[in-house]
Amino acid sequence: MHFEVVGKIEQVETIAVGGSIRDIMRIRRQFGPGRWRKLKGIARVRTGGGSTRNAEVHWYEAHGVGKKKMKIKRFLS
Repeated sequence: MHFEVVGKIEQVETIAVGGSIRDIMRIRRQFGPGRWRKLKGIARVRTGGGSTRNAEVHWYEAHGVGKKKMKIKRFLS
């Protein structure tokens, strides 16, 4: 599903860090070394159909690399 984050991501929480991330080897191979963290938060998203909804989003992030592989886990209300 293609989507765009509209505004700021709120209630950001760290889910896993480094070796605790299930796909850490794939992430390092694809995006390079770094202190990788898996995070989640609540954001307003615009879907491919043009509708705007609140959703829980998950992504990977490392210092100097930025947010990678962002996905919608579930829609809220």
